Amino acid sequence: MNLTVSASVTTSASAIAGQPALGAGAGVDASAAAKAPGALPASNKTGAASTSGDSKSPGAAKSSGATVQLSDEALALLRKLQARDRQVKDHEQAHLAAAGGLATSGPSYSFEKGPDGVSYAVGGEVHIDVSPGRTPEDTIARAKTIQAAALAPADPSGPDLAVAAQARQMEQQAMAELQQQQAQQQQTRLAGAYSAASGTSNGSTRIDSYA
Repeated sequence: MNLTVSASVTTSASAIAGQPALGAGAGVDASAAAKAPGALPASNKTGAASTSGDSKSPGAAKSSGATVQLSDEALALLRKLQARDRQVKDHEQAHLAAAGGLATSGPSYSFEKGPDGVSYAVGGEVHIDVSPGRTPEDTIARAKTIQAAALAPADPSGPDLAVAAQARQMEQQAMAELQQQQAQQQQTRLAGAYSAASGTSNGSTRIDSYA
């Protein structure tokens, strides 16, 4: 069972409904009017944001201590980033909770700065130990935990599914090895019993009676 010592379980590529698939570390695509996600446009008319003192305005957001008025386009991007951030963190926490002692790290994230100047998680991963155990029984238990960790999120990613498949293969190999060991142990017991019975027969005294 030649498996890597650790593997990453990553965020789903379809975190935002209706959006293009996003891999770990990929960002949310901004509109042509806001090509730099962290940049604030020059005017509301062109998809920009202007400084405003009204923090209660629906399009208002605070940036560097000042309240900034965001355009509808920037607000839409901001909402997508906020949704992505929640989904990514929930996804990675699900991996971590299911991995238990096999987790070799906490979640690590890649970020993208939103039009409000805040960084949002758009990708992430959790490393887990996928090495086999000392015995087939231990390996089977570890493989089951790895599968549970990889498939814990509601929307497992491609890498998640690959880790789960690898763990399933490891489990099947360990089960085959365990069955082979049990068969060998059974053969050894039978051979020992036969040898004991044969020794008793050869060492016995036979008495023939004649009429």
